[in-house]
Amino acid sequence: MKFGACFFGWLTATGTIVLLTALLTAVGAGVGLGREIPADPAAAPVDKIGVVGAIVVLVTIFVGYLAGGYVAGRMARFNGAKQGFGVWLWAIVAAVVIAIVSLLVGAQYNFGTVSGLPRMPIDRGYLSVVGIITAVLVVVVALVGAVLGGLSGMRFHRRIDRATHEPSH
Repeated sequence: MKFGACFFGWLTATGTIVLLTALLTAVGAGVGLGREIPADPAAAPVDKIGVVGAIVVLVTIFVGYLAGGYVAGRMARFNGAKQGFGVWLWAIVAAVVIAIVSLLVGAQYNFGTVSGLPRMPIDRGYLSVVGIITAVLVVVVALVGAVLGGLSGMRFHRRIDRATHEPSH
């Protein structure tokens, strides 16, 4: 496993996810502005929003990690699945480091909570179930996307090697 290639694959995955999220947020805001939003927040179709939101998150994560795995597999040239796994591993390490930092400095700097944002009047039990399922699926989808991307990036080099190193008849 080439850790440098995996790191740059992780950066690619993260950047792709940020850009896709910004794009999808803009599209969602544009679509949402054209519709009538109920004055009573309790009348909003929360179950549909939660499921659609989870699907959008999963697709975004998959595409981002597919791109990141591809970059790592392309840079490393060999062992694409391992490079994709390394991209995913960098994400896990980054998440653990961020969690530790937020635990250490969270109370002192109010890190991790943002006051002044509106609260959603949604049953917390529903959100926690959807949130837990989505979180588990995000981890699995990221791993699958990164490994498939790594294999795809490695496959590029296999085609080049066959074209340049096979004897011509």
